[in-house]
Amino acid sequence: MPAETSLPLDGIRVLDLTHALAGPYCTMMLGDLGADVIKLEPPTGDHSRQWGPPFIGTESSYFLSVNRNKRSVVLDLKHAGARSAARALALVSDVVVESFKPGTAERLGLGPKELRARKPELVYASISGYGQNQPTLAGYDQIAQGTSGLMSVTGTPDGPPLKVGVPVGDITAGMFATQAILAALVARARTGQGAYIDVALNDALLALHTYQAGRLFATGKAPAREGNHHATIAPYGTFEVSDGFINLAVGSDAQYQRFCEALGAPELASDPRFTTNAQRQEARSELTKEIERRLQRGSRAEWLDRLELHGIPAGPILDLKEAFSSPLATEREMRTEVTHPVAGTISQVGAPWKLDGQSSPIRLAPPGLGQHTAAVLREVLGYDDAMLEASGQ
Repeated sequence: MPAETSLPLDGIRVLDLTHALAGPYCTMMLGDLGADVIKLEPPTGDHSRQWGPPFIGTESSYFLSVNRNKRSVVLDLKHAGARSAARALALVSDVVVESFKPGTAERLGLGPKELRARKPELVYASISGYGQNQPTLAGYDQIAQGTSGLMSVTGTPDGPPLKVGVPVGDITAGMFATQAILAALVARARTGQGAYIDVALNDALLALHTYQAGRLFATGKAPAREGNHHATIAPYGTFEVSDGFINLAVGSDAQYQRFCEALGAPELASDPRFTTNAQRQEARSELTKEIERRLQRGSRAEWLDRLELHGIPAGPILDLKEAFSSPLATEREMRTEVTHPVAGTISQVGAPWKLDGQSSPIRLAPPGLGQHTAAVLREVLGYDDAMLEASGQ
């Protein structure tokens, strides 16, 4: 993005009262879009500062992964002066995001009712495991992956329930909170009024079920684990070749005919068991065996080249090192670097959007604990030395 072009959220201030992953992921996206994100931390820091190994020097790689484009302010909210400073920061912000245990923000004088009564244009977002009306349930990603039904449809039919390989409950809750915050800011520009946003990890994961939920609603039966194969389309999944595995996505009857040509198996195209997608899905186990028996005659590279020539959607299965080294990632700046004051040069996952053809820049490395406390309180609140001392600095 050209230097003279402002980012979409330039001029928007966000007070980040979150820790761990869901909230920090949300506020990092807002920061990537140009918001001034002030991350308020206790003296012990965000929980994830201690999560590791791996560490880069003394810095947690987990914390570094979701906290760029933010300024860190340390306030011990056990003390009245610190709570007063936190409230003042909230009231000069456009957005507040919190992920305390439900009820905690209110007890600290930082809840949405109190703050929005004083500043109606404030956009306030709460992120929790199960919503603000169920404070007794712990809001951890793996717990929510279980209660949302996600683990029941993840894994192989003969294996145990599995969690997804990334904390998808935290990440999707952060993404949905970001979407709602952006929508509320658009509405505020029109009406002058802010909004209160309540996002739960369990709700976020339920929203991901889409066609799986559609199957439940249509049949009354809970979908089962299908492994790496699609629940309603065949052949669509992971197949073994001579030197590993590939993914295939044959999405229509016409594509299936071309796939059989690429496979060199016209007999599968005319087999009455496999004529339509519904028939192929019904006989998926037999079809998979027939396909893999033929695929194992060639390598991954050979089959991917051949399938591409026939217009069949297919791709390799890469590990993370391969994925981030692939031109699919490097040409779109999905691995980028920034200089950290303690850890040195560190790699970061790039922003997953391009604005006018450009990635959002990393304006600030992930902050050290309390790195910006004095500067923010002086700049944003006009504190002098005595006021800094009264706030616990």
